Order: sequence, then structure tokens, then C-alpha cells
Amino acid sequence: MEFDFLPKLPKSDLDDRTFKDLVEECILRIPRYCPEWTNYNPSDPGITLIELFAWLTDQMMLRFNQVPRRNYVAFLELLGVRLQAPTPARTDVTFYLSASLPETYTIPEGTEVATLRTETEEAIVFSTDRQLEIGKPSIRHFLTAQITEDFPQILRDRFTGLWTLSPDGQWSGRELAFFNEQPHPGNCFYLVFEPGQPIDGNVIAVNFKGEAATSTGINPEAPPRRWEAWNGRSWEPVLLRETDDRTKGFSFSELARTGGNPLQGADIVLHLPQFWPVTQFSTYQGRWLRCIYADPLPNQPSYISSPRIVGLSVRSIGGSVAASQSELITNEPLGESNGKPGQTFQLMGFPVLERKETEYILVTPPGELPQRWREVMDFANSVPQDRHYIIDSRTGTVQFGPLIREPGQIQQQTLLRARFQMTEPAERERLLNSGIGEETVNSLERQYGAVPPRGSSISMVAYRIGGGVKGNVQVGSIRVLKNSLPYVASVVNYKPGRNGKNAESLEEAAIRVPAMLRTRDRAVTAEDFEALAIKASGGAIARVRCLPAKAITEAGIVRLLLLPQANTDGIARAQGMEPEQFALSPQLTEQILDYLNERRLLGVQVRLQEPEYVGVAVQTEVALEPEYSHSRAQQEILSKLQVALYRFLNPLTGGPEGKGWPFGRPVYPSDIVTLFQQISGVRYLGVVQLFELRKQGTNWVRSLPQNPVIDPGPLGLVCSWQNPQLRSGHIINLI
Repeated sequence: MEFDFLPKLPKSDLDDRTFKDLVEECILRIPRYCPEWTNYNPSDPGITLIELFAWLTDQMMLRFNQVPRRNYVAFLELLGVRLQAPTPARTDVTFYLSASLPETYTIPEGTEVATLRTETEEAIVFSTDRQLEIGKPSIRHFLTAQITEDFPQILRDRFTGLWTLSPDGQWSGRELAFFNEQPHPGNCFYLVFEPGQPIDGNVIAVNFKGEAATSTGINPEAPPRRWEAWNGRSWEPVLLRETDDRTKGFSFSELARTGGNPLQGADIVLHLPQFWPVTQFSTYQGRWLRCIYADPLPNQPSYISSPRIVGLSVRSIGGSVAASQSELITNEPLGESNGKPGQTFQLMGFPVLERKETEYILVTPPGELPQRWREVMDFANSVPQDRHYIIDSRTGTVQFGPLIREPGQIQQQTLLRARFQMTEPAERERLLNSGIGEETVNSLERQYGAVPPRGSSISMVAYRIGGGVKGNVQVGSIRVLKNSLPYVASVVNYKPGRNGKNAESLEEAAIRVPAMLRTRDRAVTAEDFEALAIKASGGAIARVRCLPAKAITEAGIVRLLLLPQANTDGIARAQGMEPEQFALSPQLTEQILDYLNERRLLGVQVRLQEPEYVGVAVQTEVALEPEYSHSRAQQEILSKLQVALYRFLNPLTGGPEGKGWPFGRPVYPSDIVTLFQQISGVRYLGVVQLFELRKQGTNWVRSLPQNPVIDPGPLGLVCSWQNPQLRSGHIINLI
């Protein structure tokens, strides 16, 4: 086992004899042990045997001079290094109710949902991380503004004196215009909700009753408006899909097409932030939601006149909550204590995820009340009275405090030296003659942590199992509700599972340990920040790059580009990986920031950000070798080329070394030529064209660069994925 990343320090051989030295040493001993042997010619059969055994001895010494894998593992154990357990993937799960309820409805923490089980794949189970309350939203204010502001101050109340609130929660009154009579981009209106209701993360349906037979002049399929909610730091988009707007940008075109009446109303379904705080802007207080008249897309019309409504109401139809890939196991009996130190027990499920406050071990001694014991990282600071235990998260092994017997000679010499220094010469002689006695025997043993009394029943109150890259599921994969919940009609995930990682291997631990010893848990250099950021994420971050300061104004600011772990199964299916799969979750960002802030130098500010992803689409022609003239063989070659491109142009698996596309490295046509030359069956290539995709606002725009090079910039990272609407996929034609 070689570790090429280790420093190449000079190594001394335990036995430095070479093959030539061994042969010469044997020949020199021939006259002593076999004097009748006088022919030392290389063709002599005896010399051949000497060379054979010299070669075998040389091979043995070669292994003897290397540190075996087992020794390296022992060194890691002496340092207290443990292989990290799998990291669970996380996503947001949306529950939809079968009907709007009159009271607040609670979905408890730990509710289990899962993907569909097939003949070849087991279901992947997720559990909600907290309880979800689906409340009764109520609109408090309807406000309009001439311009869009991050902190709105100039507002006009449109409800006061014009509209009335009925007992069923519906506002109605005179005809009301959203925007100016001559609307222009930047006009917006605000819906301020009552602060008393628990509607964080709720999915609400805002019902608008429009004025009949009016035209707004827009294209209903591409309305120039944007829905946002204030999450305490910024305005967050809340319209998940265009199909959720059944008013079609307040044009009510769908109702008119199906023969309906806008006065009956149409819903807009909005997914509110999971943290939606009560905020005060100007003199109005509540939870803020707004709709902005945005700039139309190219070649799309604007609003000719402002949309008008005569009624407005809102109701909750569901809610979203964070969930992690885990299964909860409760009240598992581990066995009965034999009263011996260091005893171990095995959990039925493993690997075990990081324990919560409610997950612990109960020890019930005979005839006594149950005792709650506490988990620790190790027994180094445990005294015999401490009710401590440790759990190996990878194997699910539970161990109680061991009894350590220290070397007797060291203890005796230490005790004698201490007594000799404090006694008279006559007493010293008596001690030497009498020996150390019973006290020394007892002092040779030390108990680390308490031992459960003999006959005690031991049980694990609760623990969770799961984790791994299999939890990085695709959008819409979670559809099964494992727990029976009334009033819940369906469940779905609108975001992919992110940050799942398999258990750490020995090779990964060997790479991590040098960085751990170098940083000593303190962030000073750029390499320290990169290593500690990966450690803080628990394996959820795959790659980190610390950016150099651009100017004096950035002195004291450390900027880190973070690339999370993601599911790479789409590469093998020739679908690639969308940039949204590498999005940083707020929880993970906060977790890493808190960890780094405790270890950075005073005066240093840490800022975390995502790379600027640039999509690359390749279009080329290939000619295959004559033996691949069959259509099936040609399709297999083309499929291999597609997969190779998606793997090569990828932040996790791409690049010349296959360890992820380097930060800031451009893509050249010669890179594609070099890649295709490594695939058997390709005879030659035609012209290689590279198209780039860059994000402008919320949309991706595909273009042909002026130079045949795609430069992502110093903050950029290359990726590729298949999307027919964006034409982001690779096209390979046969010549």
C-alpha cells in the first residue's frame, strides 16, 4: 500500500543488502561449507540455485523494509483517529393535505417518507428533522409601491376604507389595481400576513377573483412577474413552478379558455420559506410576501394595463420541512451486563448516525430504577464513577469503560522514588526489605468509566441508521408516506437529496490525518481553512478552494468556494449533473461557519460561497473503425462517448486526473480530442464546437463563444448536463 501524498523523507533500510551482495556473500562461504566445490561459473547449476535463493531473499527484504498496512492502521489508532461514518443526505419534503383544515395541523418530527421500492432497488427512507405546523394564514394588509425596494418604506394601503373582511377570511370590495394605471417594471404589491399563525414553510393557495373581460396584454405562458417572500435576510422566490399560477399572470386566460368566470377566482400556489419571521417595514408588521412587475423576457410583451381584482383569500394546502436520510430504531435491548470492565454490545442496525439529545442508553440494575448513561468520544477523562460509554458509528459496537493494568515496574519505581524522598534512611532500608505491598498491586489497575452492575439490563432508547450517496436522490423520487397520517394526501420532494457521503475509507483517512496534524484544529493558512471546512461538514463537502485576497480592501477576509457532495448516478445514464445538485444548503453553510469562527484568528472574517458554474455543451462528429459498422456497436460507442464527456466535464469526477474539474481551468477543444482518443473504436474526429451556458438571473442562456475556448473565470467551475429545453446536452454525430 503506497501513500504518494506523504513527504518523501529519506528512509533507512532495515537491511540494505542487494541481490548482488547476497550472491557474492554466498559464493564467499562456499569454500568453508563445501570445499570440494571449485567451479563458480555462472552456468554451474549450484550458482543457479544460489541466484534463485538470493532473489527470494531480496524479495523478502523488500517487503521487510516497507511499513505494512497493518502498522499504518496501528499508527492511526494511536493518534485516536476513527474512520468517519456515512453522512446522511438532506432535502426538503412537501406534504399536501387532502383538504383545508379549520385548525392548525401538526406533522410530528421523525415522520418517515421513502422512495418507491422496485424489484432491483430497496426503498430509501427519509425522516423529518423537526415537526411541521400547517396553520391558518390570514392576510392583514394589501400594500402597493411604485418601485421595488429591499426595505420598503413608501407604501400605500389599499384595504383601508375600500375592502371588507368576511368571517370566512375573504377580502372583497371595489375593483382594485395591482400596479399603476400605466404599469412599468418595478411596480409591486405586498401581502402582509397576520403574525400569530404558525405558517413557516406552509404551502398556501392565494385565491384571486379577477375582473371579467379584461386584457392585460401579456403572454400568459411567460408573465413578467416575480413572487418573493422576506426570510429575514433577503427576498426569496416562492413560486416553484409556472404551472402553480393558475391565473396565468392575472390574465385568467385559462379560465376563459375552459369557459370559467374570473369572478369565481383562481389560485396561485406558493411555497413559503421554512423560516418566515415577523418583520416591520414602515409602520406595518407581519410576514411579508410580494409580487413584482419584472422586466419581460426578450421578444415578450409587457403589461398594457394593470390587472384588477375584486376578491382575495388565502388557505394552507400543505407544508415543507427538512428531512434527512435516516431510519429511527427505538427501545432496542442490547443484553445483560456480566459486571466485567470493557464489555461490548452490538446494535442491530448500523452505521449509526450522529446521536441527538433523545438518543442514549438506559442501564437498569437489578431492583433499581433505570439510569441514563452518557456517550463520550473516549475514556481518557473518565473516572470510575462516570456512567460513560462509546459507540463506533461505523460498526454499531457499544463499549463500556475498560480496566487498564499499567506496567508494574514503572509503578513500583515511581512509588519507591516518591517514598524514598520523604523518609529517613532507616525507613528506606525497611521498605526495600519489606517490598511494595498490597497498595502497589491495587495502584497498577485503573478503571476508566463505570461498569454496569452484574445482571443489569441494557437498552438503547433510540438511534438512527442511514447515510451514504444513495440518499442523493433525484427530484420527485420521494413519494411514499411510511407513517399513517390523517388528512395527508401526498408527499414529494422538489429538491434533490444533497450532501450524502459513504463511510470513510482507510485511504481517505490517511489523506485526512496529515492535514489534521498540520492544522492542529486552528485555521491560519489557506490550507488550514480548506481542511477544516471539509472536517466541519462531516464529509458533506467534497472540495474547497480558499481564494487569494484581490486587494488591500479584502485584507482579513477569507473567501472559500465550497463544492458539496452529490449523486453521480446521472453520469452513467448520460444525463450529467445539473448545477442545482451542487447548491449549498443554509444549514450546512451555518454549520461550517460556526465551526470555522471558533478556530480562526481574531479579526479574520470568513465568507462562504458557491462557485460560478458554467455549462459546457460539446458538438462534434466522429468516424469509427470499420469493424464497428453494425448499428448496435455504433450506438454503444456513441453512448460511451456521451458518458465520457459528462464524466470529464464534471466538478466531482472531471478533469485530466478524474478528481474533479480544476477551479478556474478553461475548456479547450484539444481537451475533447484527447479524451476521445482514449476510447477504442474512434478513428478520427471532425470539428469540435464548444457551447457555453451561463446563468442570467434565473435563466440559463446558451451561446457560442467568440474564441474556441470556454473560460469559467477564477471563481468558475465547469459542469455539463442534459436538458432539451436549454440544449445543454452533448451532440455526437457519425461521419
